[in-house]
Amino acid sequence: MGTPALMFQGTGSDVGKSLLVAGLARAFTRRGLAVRPFKPQNMSNNAAVTTDGGEIGRAQALQARACGVAPVSDMNPVLLKPQSDLGAQVVVQGRVLTTAGARDYYRLKPSLLPAVLESFRRLSAQADLMLVEGAGSAAEVNLRAADIANMGFAEAADVPVILIGDIDRGGVIASIVGTWELLPESERRRLKGYVINKFRGDPSLFQPAIDIIAARTGLPCLGVLPWFADAALLPAEDAASLKTQAGSGSFHVVVPQLSRIANFDDFDPLAAEADVRLSIIPPGHPLPADADLIILPGSKATIADLAFLRAQGWDIDLLAHVRRGGKVLGICAGYQMLGRSVADPLGVEGPKGSVAPGLGLLEVDTVMAGDKVLVEITGTDRDGHPVIGYEMHMGRTEGPDCARPFLTLAGQPDGAISRHGRVMGCYLHGLFASDNFRHAFLGKETGVSYEAQVDDVLDRLAAHLEAHMDLDGLLALAGHG
Repeated sequence: MGTPALMFQGTGSDVGKSLLVAGLARAFTRRGLAVRPFKPQNMSNNAAVTTDGGEIGRAQALQARACGVAPVSDMNPVLLKPQSDLGAQVVVQGRVLTTAGARDYYRLKPSLLPAVLESFRRLSAQADLMLVEGAGSAAEVNLRAADIANMGFAEAADVPVILIGDIDRGGVIASIVGTWELLPESERRRLKGYVINKFRGDPSLFQPAIDIIAARTGLPCLGVLPWFADAALLPAEDAASLKTQAGSGSFHVVVPQLSRIANFDDFDPLAAEADVRLSIIPPGHPLPADADLIILPGSKATIADLAFLRAQGWDIDLLAHVRRGGKVLGICAGYQMLGRSVADPLGVEGPKGSVAPGLGLLEVDTVMAGDKVLVEITGTDRDGHPVIGYEMHMGRTEGPDCARPFLTLAGQPDGAISRHGRVMGCYLHGLFASDNFRHAFLGKETGVSYEAQVDDVLDRLAAHLEAHMDLDGLLALAGHG
């Protein structure tokens, strides 16, 4: 018999699969089990660097943290990073395999299943319990023939499945019964029960619904989980969960929401500060004139998002902000956009040979070339405050303003600062999670201890699940004990 495992599939996207797995991972880890998270296929531009030099979805990195282990590429063997409405970069076992359109990827998927199963077996060898997260909806039956993310994986790996429904969005009875109705008999047998997530109010009022679902499907309810508001304090999996407003403090940080925004959890530590107001500005809206700091975020498509930024008129807003004495920080792709030009001679992110004029706020130029940099790294800012984070980029940036580096990472200069000192850029993701740096950058002496807050929320999420789910029953369903 293999390692005990449970797979959590959803009736749709954003029903809470990622956080449920993270909470259960922390709960079972606190019981002394060696738990490992696994997601066969993820689609997200919010990625994390792994200790083995690859990249996985940010949600799996959070789940690894909940288990008390370092993230590794096997935890998310297939990661899709959208670059356009029609195509995505395909990352397999941490490394870029190709770029594919939707139809091409559909044909490619079955050939990736062996790598997915290899990663699952390798990770299972380290675990007492595997917690597997599905993707999207369990009932995407139109795509079932090539599925490796939900029932396709569950069948291939012989893993029991728990279904998660989100009552907050409405229609949860129909979503659970409808999912069961659409599945073939062999997959219905694999379903061991369901969980109702994000419940508000009196759970006793839901009992008639439980009876209706049981009559239609025979599935038991394994928990009705009350709304857990502090889930908002944990990193989001992808842009579907992007919070556009956070905090009500006097220091206003503004981030334009690029069409391919990436690694936007960079800003979660800012949102956690009581005296910071964080605004993620959607397309079609101007950047607020009262911003103290504008941050250009990462992007999966720098040149395309530079054009997108200009189409919103945000370039004009940025120039006006700098003229008023405001500060601008670019991170990764945002740093590249602030320069004089961005060139893609090899077609790394788009058409081969494309060159785009940058915003011209930094005297630097970027060329997309070479191997992808994927590294966790430490360093300091100009004043010696320690920073820790990761780099994830293809571009190489040079120019006169690099003589004034924003950071020193592993003993080497990184980033640039303009002559007047109000425009800055760097390649380091995650730098705001370093408390001393963040507080100094915001001009404050004290504030939130961000990393401690994340662990505290994970502990409280675990206790929340212990109180409202039968964890012993889940272990039995997984085949443990």
